[in-house]
Amino acid sequence: MHQNLAVPYLTLWRSGPVRCALCLALAVVGALGVAVCHPEATGAAPGATGAVRGRVHLSGKLPGNPVVRMGMDPMCAQINRGKQVVQETVVVTADGDLGNVFIDLQGKFPPSPVPAEPVIIDQVACFYRPRMVGARVGQTLQIRNSDPTLHNVHSLSALGNGFNVGQPKGGMVYSFRLKDEERMLRLKCDVHSWMTAYVGIVSHPYFAVSGTNGAFQIEKIPPGTYTVEAWHERYGRLTRTISVTAGSVANLDFTYTGTEPPPTARIRDWTLPAGTLSARLVPFDNAR
Repeated sequence: MHQNLAVPYLTLWRSGPVRCALCLALAVVGALGVAVCHPEATGAAPGATGAVRGRVHLSGKLPGNPVVRMGMDPMCAQINRGKQVVQETVVVTADGDLGNVFIDLQGKFPPSPVPAEPVIIDQVACFYRPRMVGARVGQTLQIRNSDPTLHNVHSLSALGNGFNVGQPKGGMVYSFRLKDEERMLRLKCDVHSWMTAYVGIVSHPYFAVSGTNGAFQIEKIPPGTYTVEAWHERYGRLTRTISVTAGSVANLDFTYTGTEPPPTARIRDWTLPAGTLSARLVPFDNAR
């Protein structure tokens, strides 16, 4: 029997889960924690579309758990008193099921309505929750501060999704309309260096984020053959090809070995030299 043990094995790489954004948030199915995306209607007749479901797995050695030191902010330390707080770069079960992986179909698709509901990331106990989300171009990303302390939300965008705002007290909300397709948009907090989140921004509704047991499902896909891409912040990109037929569910799994190099698309923290008034961000080779 498969065990769904969400053991927080984590690792942290040098620069420095689950939501299906079209629906605003996760759909967690039973105890399996499956992230399911239900795209809004595109005009196709019932039964004229298919679905993809699968699981993301880590086959290599489970990584360690780097501890986050919060002494720089007494409020964060107080909120987390008595807890061993760890960085959530890699969240994997004892069976190797990998969460927080963004999965999306590649290609051109018929236009479909952008959800009116925002995609929400909250700041809770001095962490971004969830850490990984997906969203549509034109959808609103809403950042909330549920902590009684100062946070700063800084998006590191190579395109038009950049913002940098302070939220000095709890209850504050910042909304930003996403402008460009971007995989991945990283969020950081300039006050608390350990705070990180990612937003996969695409122009279509066919995406999901793997649940705590690595499971995902994408629904209402037009029939066809597609390249499907998985992205993880530590292990990078994997691609598979799959055929979707009307009225059926295609099974698709991704397996990381744990030896993959970190993705070069990540934008690292940097400081402008004194006297510099402006700078231009240039995407890395696999940033899209």
